[in-house]
Amino acid sequence: MTGAATPVLAAGAVCWRMVEGKPKVLVVFRAARADVSLPKGKVDPGETLPETAVREIQEETGLGVVLGAPLGTVEYQLPGGRDKVVYYWSAEVNDHMLELARFTPNDEIASLEWLSLKDARKKLSYAHDVDVIDRFAARFKAGNARTFPIIAVRHGKAVDPSAWDGPDSTRPLMHRGADQAAGIAKGIAAFAPERIISSTAVRCLSTVAPLSELTGIPVKATDAISQDAYESGSSGVPEVVAKRLKRKVGAVLCSHGPVLPRIVAEIAARTESEADAALRRAAALSTGDFTVLHVSLKHPKSGLVAVETHSAA
Repeated sequence: MTGAATPVLAAGAVCWRMVEGKPKVLVVFRAARADVSLPKGKVDPGETLPETAVREIQEETGLGVVLGAPLGTVEYQLPGGRDKVVYYWSAEVNDHMLELARFTPNDEIASLEWLSLKDARKKLSYAHDVDVIDRFAARFKAGNARTFPIIAVRHGKAVDPSAWDGPDSTRPLMHRGADQAAGIAKGIAAFAPERIISSTAVRCLSTVAPLSELTGIPVKATDAISQDAYESGSSGVPEVVAKRLKRKVGAVLCSHGPVLPRIVAEIAARTESEADAALRRAAALSTGDFTVLHVSLKHPKSGLVAVETHSAA
């Protein structure tokens, strides 16, 4: 007897913008299905889910978006009985994005429409899409629709310490680690970080190198979040985290397995978030994983808005 088929994974977003002081959201009319839904699409091989969401929205609507905080998932069955799981984020659209967008009606998407939350609820064809709109509406009402991300990254798989004669900080990535670094770059870029901060260890610097090349953002290397400093008791994690929260712009912190729980705990404490089991799991990253901690721009000390973790495919 065979097991259940692997679910089809997809990703999309509630694209929103402010019009005369109120939020409007983007819906798409799919001609082949004669339905109205949120922009989304299936994961391509080798993609992370955030990467998929950005790519699909670009392909379907012409918009180049930046992902905000996740809005959870919806699950339903496709014709034939296979399960489908769709991951959603919020994505605020500004005037510049609208100016750059180029949409041409095609066989899949016949038209786009910006609607009020009330009208979107009425016009969407599926109850699960309405659920996603309701999640966004609740977040907007709470004043947490606008967030900035702090992205904690664990370096990729490195050469084992027992097989390396030099200082620990000089251990390079293995081929698998280099693949992980390349594999997560677009997923991290989906959140448009403005700063990339890395431990001075070679394995960390090499992990964020593809992201730096992709985004054009230089890497700032610091001993403050290195494993050597952490183990010697001279870590500068509190200062680094405090600065990032004060600046309120997206930032990447690439560090080590023993240091990342300290980084996440510091973020939790300074945002007055409960350091629960889920947050501890989000800090216990495997090599090549990254966790995105979404902080409210309006209420940065009201608890983290959302936390999500991703791995290279």
